[in-house]
Amino acid sequence: MQISLEGKRAFVTAGGDGMGRTTAITMHELGAEVFTCDIDPRGLATLPDGITTWECDVSDSSALNAIFDEILPGGLDIMINNAGVGGPTKLVEDVTDEEWDHCMSICIDAQFYCARRVAPVFKAQQSGVIINMISGAGIMGFPGRSPYAAAKWAAAGFTETLAMELGPDNIRVNGIVPGNVNGDRMERVIAAHAGAEGLDPEAVRHMYAIGTSMQCYVDPQEISDLIMFLVSDYGRHISGQIIGVDGNTETLYPRS
Repeated sequence: MQISLEGKRAFVTAGGDGMGRTTAITMHELGAEVFTCDIDPRGLATLPDGITTWECDVSDSSALNAIFDEILPGGLDIMINNAGVGGPTKLVEDVTDEEWDHCMSICIDAQFYCARRVAPVFKAQQSGVIINMISGAGIMGFPGRSPYAAAKWAAAGFTETLAMELGPDNIRVNGIVPGNVNGDRMERVIAAHAGAEGLDPEAVRHMYAIGTSMQCYVDPQEISDLIMFLVSDYGRHISGQIIGVDGNTETLYPRS
């Protein structure tokens, strides 16, 4: 099986690091014209030549609109809503308005802003693919992370609704549930959990692993590989699905 994205144009949010970076680079290598943005310009500066970048806070709809105003006149085929933030690790009564709003704005509002702009373009051309990053927290509860869980459940519902709404125009929408993804973000999640409960970070790392049936962590490239399949012609009739690359998460909060 040979996947080619020649002739495709793709926009990946938060492509400066982690899964977004891996996805942007892989799409570029498969022949797509790739656009990406990130709040941190340092990662963007080291992306391969040929990937167009913008520094952007995706919670700012006007900033995103400015990017779309540059991209969309040339068309777009693929929208990867990758941007996300972990939110606070606190009991619900300790979460501030600002922490709640920030988590929601990055994890779900930004997906809405992007879908709203690309839907008319995709409808006009009668084709297009949207991939939304969900989370295990979007399919089960996550004590201590209520803003994140609420945002990701919203993203799952948004994904399935968009698939139904846009499907008649030959537009596919799917969600991906990454597991414990190796990288800096996972390290921050582990450190926050350890700090909140007064645990050794290595004990938390083990707890997260045994929360999956395969007792594993996954690499960003594994997420990217699934994305490549879903956005290619091989995935032309896959829509409305929430697909895990996570070793089968059984619980997000194994009790210490």
